[in-house]
Amino acid sequence: MKSKYNSASRFFLIFVFIYAVSIGNAVAQPGGRLIVLRTPNFGWNLAFHLQIDGMSVANIVQGRHYDGWLPAGHHVLTVYKVPYVGYVEPTSITVNIQPGSTYVFTAMWDSGLVFLRPSAVPLSPGAEWQLPKWPR
Repeated sequence: MKSKYNSASRFFLIFVFIYAVSIGNAVAQPGGRLIVLRTPNFGWNLAFHLQIDGMSVANIVQGRHYDGWLPAGHHVLTVYKVPYVGYVEPTSITVNIQPGSTYVFTAMWDSGLVFLRPSAVPLSPGAEWQLPKWPR
């Protein structure tokens, strides 16, 4: 009877050890922070829908933003306008998340499309001139 009890105890302890190691490895994989903002002139009656790698994440309305963590690696960010009135075309951008880095994108509205612009990328004078003017 004691050998069955000892075998079961050892099996249980081995199982717990393997489980603890696998959880530790999953937690140890670092990721990066993703922030998606709205331009002030986006529109009070419009929102945009954000998807990451094809999974719906959020509808971002006036006065809100998205702030979350992503695992390291390549990801596809897709946005489109909400409500779905008229022509709705999603636009996508890829990002390579590096461990410990922060990535900031700004959702912009142009010609009926919503698109993401990396905030760290400076605009050319021509591109900046084409942006809608709002109080800064």
